Amino acid sequence: MTTIKRLVTARFDLWEIFLIVAVVGLAFWSLQPPSNPVQSETEMDFFREQYGPGHSSEREEEWMIRDFFKDRRNGFFVDVGANHYRLTSKTYYLETSLGWSGLAIEPQQQFAADYLKHRPRTKFFPFFVSDISNETAKLYVIGNSSTVASSNRDFVSQFGDPDEVRTVSTVALSDLLDREAVKAVDFLSMDIELNEPKALQGFDIERFKPALVCIEGLLPVRQRILDYFAEHHYVVVGKYVWVDRENFYFMPLGSAPATR
Repeated sequence: MTTIKRLVTARFDLWEIFLIVAVVGLAFWSLQPPSNPVQSETEMDFFREQYGPGHSSEREEEWMIRDFFKDRRNGFFVDVGANHYRLTSKTYYLETSLGWSGLAIEPQQQFAADYLKHRPRTKFFPFFVSDISNETAKLYVIGNSSTVASSNRDFVSQFGDPDEVRTVSTVALSDLLDREAVKAVDFLSMDIELNEPKALQGFDIERFKPALVCIEGLLPVRQRILDYFAEHHYVVVGKYVWVDRENFYFMPLGSAPATR
């Protein structure tokens, strides 16, 4: 009490003393190293050291894919929602550096010419992947942001007012793979802005059995995606759960990532 009385005498009241103690305590706490750093940041350092620092994929997905296959050469991919041939592409490195080939499926036909020019080992198809072939779907597009296009107007509207609505042809993924005489798939990428569950309905995963699937799992469709893969005996690759918060990585139950 003697100390407090002296402080009060020095024209400090108890409320001011409390504030001083709080500020000093906060400053001391902020200078301490975090006792539990964010796990995803720590784990990402491993992939960055192994496969970085650059990547063509929108985020670091390319590093996860390379890690799973251990930079294996000459595989076969199917890229659903492929978009630009290089920017944000999860398969560009596979083709240009590792000799993979595959199919790129993207309803925005303006990307076709660049695939023909820059991706000779990839066949481009201007379709909207859905559960049924030979129908049409509406594609909402923001003209100055071609990376945002979806059959869901509300989704696109989060990024700006859609200034174009295109009518695009649909294809079921299994139908297209059969047409192209594809027997097996090493890597399947799917990023089609909330239409993933519908596209999966048109895919015979038991027959084509991709070794790895990277699929966007946004909140409105997340549980349906998880249910689909559980029903078909696929499991999440646990190694990538913390480091990629937007995509799921699935492999067949009982299989394992490649080893060098």
